[in-house]
Amino acid sequence: MFDSLDETMKHDEEEQSTPRERWMKYILTLIIAVVVVGGLLTVIRMVE
Repeated sequence: MFDSLDETMKHDEEEQSTPRERWMKYILTLIIAVVVVGGLLTVIRMVE
């Protein structure tokens, strides 16, 4: 069941996005992750 759902999701993703859109999504995710981790580290340093 989950294998077919996973395959369907991959197939849908490939049809709907271009390589440029996928790279932009990865870059945006990376930027958000860096901002969140940086914010947490800043808050921890301020508390100390």
